[in-house]
Amino acid sequence: MAAQERTELEQQSTHSTCPADLESKTRHQQEMPFPIGAPNEGFGQYFVGRSYLHPLSMNQLRISNLTFEPGCRTNWHIHHAKRGGGQILVCLAGRGYYQEEGNAPQELRPGTIIHVLPKVKHWHGAAPDSWFSHLVIEVPGEGNYNEWCEAFSEEQYSKLV
Repeated sequence: MAAQERTELEQQSTHSTCPADLESKTRHQQEMPFPIGAPNEGFGQYFVGRSYLHPLSMNQLRISNLTFEPGCRTNWHIHHAKRGGGQILVCLAGRGYYQEEGNAPQELRPGTIIHVLPKVKHWHGAAPDSWFSHLVIEVPGEGNYNEWCEAFSEEQYSKLV
């Protein structure tokens, strides 16, 4: 890994509480083709734990790489649209989960593709012991907006393992 990449990873890990985080983050970065990105401060309030976001395309389709530290996950949320909309998640590296309200959680591994339909309440994130990254592809639509709901609690999350 180039010195500049190591420096960027070290700067992004300044809030880390675990000495092994930089090493595991570096290993995770080496498993995927896209950068982990910067701390996801714009949406951090809608996550339990720390995530990172790296926009890849803002033209035609909005595509970003979203990376979760071990144990990090989104709050429950819903993608609304008058027509079209939703998201496609393409799993790149690590291990995570996706769950729609009322359904059992699905384990996510590299290569898994999830089609998130509009108006479906769901959450997604990393397994407790694994970094996790997926592409987020925003499906074009009319009147798209996100409704952020309650956190996926520690009690709910601990039942996954």
